[in-house]
Amino acid sequence: MIEFRIDRGSGVAAYLQIVQQTEQALRMGVLRVGDRLPTAREVVEATAINPNTVLKAYRELERAGLVEARRGLGTFVRRSLARPESETDTALRAELGDWLARARDAGLEREDISALFTSALDALEAAPRAHPPQKDT
Repeated sequence: MIEFRIDRGSGVAAYLQIVQQTEQALRMGVLRVGDRLPTAREVVEATAINPNTVLKAYRELERAGLVEARRGLGTFVRRSLARPESETDTALRAELGDWLARARDAGLEREDISALFTSALDALEAAPRAHPPQKDT
Protein backbone atom coordinates (compact mmCIF):
# COMPACT_ATOMS: atom_id res chain seq x y z
CA MET A 1 0.00 0.00 0.00
CA ILE A 2 1.18 3.51 -0.74
CA GLU A 3 2.21 5.84 2.08
CA PHE A 4 1.81 9.52 1.28
CA ARG A 5 4.40 12.10 2.31
CA ILE A 6 3.28 15.72 2.53
CA ASP A 7 5.94 18.40 2.21
CA ARG A 8 4.42 21.49 3.76
CA GLY A 9 7.30 23.67 2.57
CA SER A 10 7.06 22.69 -1.10
CA GLY A 11 4.47 25.28 -2.09
CA VAL A 12 2.42 22.49 -3.71
CA ALA A 13 -1.07 21.98 -2.30
CA ALA A 14 -1.35 18.84 -0.17
CA TYR A 15 -4.12 17.38 -2.34
CA LEU A 16 -1.92 17.80 -5.44
CA GLN A 17 0.94 16.06 -3.67
CA ILE A 18 -1.37 13.09 -3.04
CA VAL A 19 -2.47 13.10 -6.69
CA GLN A 20 1.13 13.32 -7.92
CA GLN A 21 2.37 10.59 -5.58
CA THR A 22 -0.48 8.31 -6.64
CA GLU A 23 0.24 8.93 -10.33
CA GLN A 24 3.92 8.21 -9.74
CA ALA A 25 3.07 4.97 -7.91
CA LEU A 26 0.83 4.00 -10.84
CA ARG A 27 3.63 4.71 -13.34
CA MET A 28 6.20 2.77 -11.34
CA GLY A 29 3.94 -0.23 -10.79
CA VAL A 30 3.84 0.27 -7.02
CA LEU A 31 0.06 0.50 -7.33
CA ARG A 32 -1.74 -1.92 -9.62
CA VAL A 33 -5.30 -2.25 -10.85
CA GLY A 34 -7.46 -3.48 -7.99
CA ASP A 35 -5.22 -2.17 -5.19
CA ARG A 36 -6.98 -0.22 -2.44
CA LEU A 37 -5.76 3.26 -1.56
CA PRO A 38 -5.46 4.10 2.12
CA THR A 39 -8.68 5.41 3.64
CA ALA A 40 -8.97 9.13 4.28
CA ARG A 41 -8.69 8.36 7.99
CA GLU A 42 -5.44 6.43 7.47
CA VAL A 43 -3.96 9.28 5.42
CA VAL A 44 -5.04 11.86 8.01
CA GLU A 45 -3.44 9.83 10.82
CA ALA A 46 -0.19 9.45 8.86
CA THR A 47 0.09 13.01 7.55
CA ALA A 48 -1.97 15.22 9.89
CA ILE A 49 -3.83 16.88 7.01
CA ASN A 50 -7.53 17.67 6.76
CA PRO A 51 -9.76 14.76 5.67
CA ASN A 52 -11.36 17.01 3.04
CA THR A 53 -7.92 17.42 1.45
CA VAL A 54 -7.62 13.65 1.02
CA LEU A 55 -11.14 13.40 -0.36
CA LYS A 56 -10.41 16.21 -2.82
CA ALA A 57 -7.34 14.34 -4.07
CA TYR A 58 -9.28 11.10 -4.42
CA ARG A 59 -12.06 12.89 -6.33
CA GLU A 60 -9.44 14.33 -8.69
CA LEU A 61 -8.01 10.86 -9.26
CA GLU A 62 -11.52 9.52 -9.84
CA ARG A 63 -12.26 12.27 -12.40
CA ALA A 64 -9.08 11.24 -14.21
CA GLY A 65 -10.39 7.67 -14.36
CA LEU A 66 -7.51 6.30 -12.29
CA VAL A 67 -9.47 5.18 -9.22
CA GLU A 68 -13.02 4.37 -8.25
CA ALA A 69 -14.75 4.75 -4.91
CA ARG A 70 -16.78 1.76 -3.77
CA ARG A 71 -19.23 2.70 -1.07
CA GLY A 72 -18.35 1.04 2.20
CA LEU A 73 -15.26 -0.66 0.73
CA GLY A 74 -12.80 2.12 -0.10
CA THR A 75 -11.09 3.61 -3.11
CA PHE A 76 -9.52 1.23 -5.60
CA VAL A 77 -7.12 1.59 -8.53
CA ARG A 78 -9.03 1.36 -11.77
CA ARG A 79 -6.31 2.04 -14.34
CA SER A 80 -2.53 1.79 -14.40
CA LEU A 81 -0.11 4.32 -15.86
CA ALA A 82 2.76 1.83 -16.09
CA ARG A 83 4.19 1.26 -19.53
CA PRO A 84 4.14 -2.37 -20.69
CA GLU A 85 7.92 -2.29 -21.06
CA SER A 86 8.48 -0.92 -17.54
CA GLU A 87 10.24 -4.16 -16.57
CA THR A 88 13.10 -3.06 -18.83
CA ASP A 89 13.53 0.02 -16.63
CA THR A 90 15.36 -2.08 -14.02
CA ALA A 91 18.82 -1.31 -15.42
CA LEU A 92 17.98 2.39 -15.65
CA ARG A 93 16.70 2.37 -12.07
CA ALA A 94 19.95 0.75 -10.89
CA GLU A 95 22.03 3.39 -12.71
CA LEU A 96 19.89 6.15 -11.25
CA GLY A 97 20.28 4.62 -7.79
CA ASP A 98 24.07 4.69 -8.23
CA TRP A 99 23.90 8.32 -9.37
CA LEU A 100 21.72 9.25 -6.39
CA ALA A 101 24.18 7.60 -4.01
CA ARG A 102 27.04 9.61 -5.56
CA ALA A 103 24.99 12.81 -5.24
CA ARG A 104 24.35 12.06 -1.55
CA ASP A 105 28.04 11.25 -1.01
CA ALA A 106 28.85 14.63 -2.60
CA GLY A 107 26.78 16.30 0.13
CA LEU A 108 23.65 17.08 -1.85
CA GLU A 109 20.36 17.10 0.05
CA ARG A 110 17.04 15.81 -1.37
CA GLU A 111 16.05 19.31 -2.58
CA ASP A 112 19.44 19.82 -4.25
CA ILE A 113 19.20 16.47 -6.02
CA SER A 114 15.66 17.20 -7.14
CA ALA A 115 16.67 20.63 -8.48
CA LEU A 116 19.66 19.15 -10.33
CA PHE A 117 17.56 16.37 -11.86
CA THR A 118 14.76 18.76 -12.87
CA SER A 119 17.27 21.16 -14.41
CA ALA A 120 18.87 18.37 -16.45
CA LEU A 121 15.47 17.06 -17.53
CA ASP A 122 14.37 20.55 -18.58
CA ALA A 123 17.55 20.96 -20.63
CA LEU A 124 16.99 17.59 -22.28
CA GLU A 125 13.42 18.48 -23.20
CA ALA A 126 14.51 21.85 -24.61
CA ALA A 127 17.15 20.27 -26.85
CA PRO A 128 16.16 19.23 -30.36
CA ARG A 129 15.44 15.52 -30.57
CA ALA A 130 17.65 13.36 -32.70
CA HIS A 131 15.60 11.54 -35.31
CA PRO A 132 16.26 7.83 -35.89
CA PRO A 133 18.01 7.07 -39.18
CA GLN A 134 15.67 6.61 -42.13
CA LYS A 135 15.50 3.16 -43.67
CA ASP A 136 16.15 2.89 -47.38
CA THR A 137 13.08 1.61 -49.18
